[in-house]
Amino acid sequence: MSKLPKIIKTKSAVNQTMTVDVMDEYGDIMSKEIACEHPLTVYLNWIEVVTLMTLGERPAALVLGYLKNQGFIEDIDAIESVIIDWDTNSAAVITKENTAGMEKKLGKKTVTSGCGQGTMFGNVMKKLEGVTLPQPTIPQSKLYGLLESLTHHNETYKAAGAVHGCAVCKDTNILSFVEDVGRHNAVDTLAGEMWLSSETGTDKIFYTTGRLTSEMVIKVAQMGIPVLVSRSGATQMGYDLAQQLGITMIARAKGHRFQVYSGIENLVLDVKGMASEHTLKGNA
Repeated sequence: MSKLPKIIKTKSAVNQTMTVDVMDEYGDIMSKEIACEHPLTVYLNWIEVVTLMTLGERPAALVLGYLKNQGFIEDIDAIESVIIDWDTNSAAVITKENTAGMEKKLGKKTVTSGCGQGTMFGNVMKKLEGVTLPQPTIPQSKLYGLLESLTHHNETYKAAGAVHGCAVCKDTNILSFVEDVGRHNAVDTLAGEMWLSSETGTDKIFYTTGRLTSEMVIKVAQMGIPVLVSRSGATQMGYDLAQQLGITMIARAKGHRFQVYSGIENLVLDVKGMASEHTLKGNA
């Protein structure tokens, strides 16, 4: 079993929402909640890596997931500590792993279409060469059950909007759900949690409220999760990578509607008429 790193925080949490007064189109003043955005500068062995803009819900998991997904660290046992200091808005990760040449890797990055600080460093795609993901069968009825379970989450979004939510799921159960100001932050947080708990992704489904871009597909593949579901759409590169990596990609998934872009053969339409019946009832 992995030895977990020591996690030190200067305080337990930062505010995720705040209340402000706004005026509507009639000139009426009302109170509304908005999502808070906190800068968190990440240091690895005291070298500055990136500044993430985050809600700050689970910062240690976010930072570890980010560094792992970007290929900066690989050995959880080598990490000595993660220090979250909200007084200086910084996160310092200390590892015994060899980080020589990190400055060179920092110079080779691709800015992606992800919200905020979406970046992919180094040769992340090279590490995915030869990756083989399982091809699970997905009953339509279970997909509907999962989408129903997800409606009971998104607490910050319901209160304030302006955030994305991501979840690691198994069958119709939500194992972990997180919201953040960028979808890449949310997926990195869940990746960090899975890494810390030595959880595998082979029997999991990943859900996001955001677009299915190349960055999202790559990170889910790094987590070993074979099924990716979103209530939003997909990009061309996200589609191409899902086909290449063998990820079942389901977009525009909400209520009883969905569109399967990749892995069509893995969907079992066991309640095929439900979507059309649902639409007819809604239009009645």
